[in-house]
Amino acid sequence: MQRIRIGVIGVGHIGRHHARLCAELPQTELVGVFDVDRQRCREVADLYGVEPFSSMEELIARSVAVTVATPTGTHFAVTTACLQAGCHVLVEKPIADQVEEARALVCLSREKGLLLQVGHVERFNPAFRAMEPFLRTPRFIEAHRLCPYPGRNTEIGVVFDLMIHDLEIILHLVQNPVVAIDAVGVAVLSSTEDIANARIRFAGGTVANLTCSRISPEKMRKIRIFQDDAYLSLNYGDQCGEIYRKKNGRIEREAIPVEKDEPLRLQIAAFVDCVRSQFAPVVDGGKGVAALDLAMQISDRIGEAAATP
Repeated sequence: MQRIRIGVIGVGHIGRHHARLCAELPQTELVGVFDVDRQRCREVADLYGVEPFSSMEELIARSVAVTVATPTGTHFAVTTACLQAGCHVLVEKPIADQVEEARALVCLSREKGLLLQVGHVERFNPAFRAMEPFLRTPRFIEAHRLCPYPGRNTEIGVVFDLMIHDLEIILHLVQNPVVAIDAVGVAVLSSTEDIANARIRFAGGTVANLTCSRISPEKMRKIRIFQDDAYLSLNYGDQCGEIYRKKNGRIEREAIPVEKDEPLRLQIAAFVDCVRSQFAPVVDGGKGVAALDLAMQISDRIGEAAATP
């Protein structure tokens, strides 16, 4: 099987894992890496025996596909350059920092006939995949995503940093229009909100309640889904899930079998398979735009709530 020549742009906290996996996967050939931090670029390149490119354009020219793991504010410019040069792109979430820019990327990818996948990695979490066959019509969804203060990526608020993962999942599960949003958020250690809560009501009556924080003493990545015939509980971090059903007047608990794996590895492998087959990605640019648009609306509500006396 011919390997796909792939480059990695941005090898910071997340990007270095992109480089590791692109070097390890049997279906990829890691061409090289690029980062504006030249020392970091050389260090990561040396780890995997590839070239530390001195220009993004040169790496793009040598690649069939690229992964983009640069700061969010650069996603539009970097992804545009990759698509214009004829490369398929996997860009980390959020797809961009403005909805208009995100839509422009989707249009450009379609115009060029290239794949644009967005890195909403929880869609590839084995626990979520194992739970999907049990999902029917969610009536109430509760999501918690908490972590200690990271000291990085704080140029964007916690809604775009963390909550957007759950927003994309919930849009996938509900697939009805949003009719109402209530949200609050507080900046504690950053200039943007570090903790936030949003309550979203959809046409058809489904309600989702989401809490995210990057100032928590402990990590938590959980989602609970209530539907007419069952209650499902999923732990993304531990990659485990349970389903509770009413049987013979009692509530019975059943563990959902999960074959554990690294979600990022599965995401990159799926991207490469789509490049090879030209199938649509699980999370294409359009779905990335929808998640960003909803995150923007929540951010606006947080701003409105903060401005109200």
